[in-house]
Amino acid sequence: MEYRAWFECIAGCGERYPLDEIVFQCRRCGELLEVRHAMDALRATPGEEWKKLWDRRYRRTEWPYGSSVWGKKELVCPAVRNDRIVSLYEGGSNLFRASRYGAQIGVDELWVKLCGNEHTGSFKDLGMTVLVSMVNQMIADGKKIIGVACASTGDTSAALAAYCAAAGIQAIVFLPRGKVSTAQLIQPLAHGALTLSLDTDFDGCMALIRELCAREKIYLANSMNSLRVEGQKTVGIEIVQQLDWEVPDWIVIPGGNLGNVSALGKGLLEMRELGIISRLPRIACAQAARANPLYRSFLSGFKEFHPVKAESTAATAIQIGNPVSVRKAVRVLSAFDGVVEEATEDELADASARADRTGLYTCPHTGVALAALVKLVRRGVVRRNDRVVVISTAHGLKFSEFKTRYHEGTLPGAPPRQANLPVSLPAEYGAVRDAVLGAVEKARGRETLRGTAGGGRGGTAA
Repeated sequence: MEYRAWFECIAGCGERYPLDEIVFQCRRCGELLEVRHAMDALRATPGEEWKKLWDRRYRRTEWPYGSSVWGKKELVCPAVRNDRIVSLYEGGSNLFRASRYGAQIGVDELWVKLCGNEHTGSFKDLGMTVLVSMVNQMIADGKKIIGVACASTGDTSAALAAYCAAAGIQAIVFLPRGKVSTAQLIQPLAHGALTLSLDTDFDGCMALIRELCAREKIYLANSMNSLRVEGQKTVGIEIVQQLDWEVPDWIVIPGGNLGNVSALGKGLLEMRELGIISRLPRIACAQAARANPLYRSFLSGFKEFHPVKAESTAATAIQIGNPVSVRKAVRVLSAFDGVVEEATEDELADASARADRTGLYTCPHTGVALAALVKLVRRGVVRRNDRVVVISTAHGLKFSEFKTRYHEGTLPGAPPRQANLPVSLPAEYGAVRDAVLGAVEKARGRETLRGTAGGGRGGTAA
């Protein structure tokens, strides 16, 4: 069976381009492109057979199908030859059963998809493997590409740098100076990327990178390039796969440039079209209150959209006021009966800290999603008996400074209600005993008040 895919204009003007063409927007109308698949060929295989094939490949060693992205190659990017795929065994991240935290906020079945367990510490690996693999093949086929570039607030640059390093391709990164964590800054440097720290915000970096890629033989790696969406869409497919092919009621995801929301919806819609699932979950997109243009648009029923000047937020990766994938995201949210919620600095920091107390170790962006979920539960939009999955986009270890400042009480706009600092004591048994027993008693009291004494059913799904 021949599986085919191509770029197509999202506005429906009819423009199509092959996947190996260097094009990022429709040349006729200027709209974004998306990857379309020859679904008739894919539908020739029954949905139950796709499940069996993907389960058989999942986390195995047969190249390249052990990657949870490339295990679904036919639906992701059939145009790339296997010998040109650049894979770091992405996908297959832990689906964490967050029972204790769910009990605290009023959700009986809460799962957290730990995409921060990917190779570079964020979900961006899922899309970057597809994009860099396609570039790797294009270069091998004679296309003149001297480098691959992105504007980033951290995670995209790390993924691009790692995959380019694995392929031997030059990575070029534009970062807004002073707006990324040290851990995020060092990743592209360590992988040999040319890293430019610019006196502007993400939107300013994005404008410059688009101009550079338009003028020079440099390939654009930001989410307006829909090749990345094809990898990122597998997170939704994988969630359903890890839940034994059952669809959750809700998926909550942080949104900045909004490519992740678009990707999540695309994968689930294609699963339904192939007969793999029969219904769709609802999607909640969570934004930081200081960078919330989609939330403001949602309040008007998406009748209007106005970019905003993003303000400083601890959720740096979604500190974006003019998201390039807004049209795609609105289309997805409309199809999934979706909602958009926001979280203040206090709410996101408190939600992240509370989740950490139950065994998670969340980045601030996941804190935004968890805080949004809390608000949706309180309003009755999400019900106690709903099966909910929160997508955690990055590993908390990338944001140790955020966590340290929270517990020290120096994080702006975030009173440290869950603060926990070292206790300095003399090296004497009596002092140590009193401190230990006092802390244990205090902790028991907190659990009793929450109504969860005795613990929860923490765990994972493979």
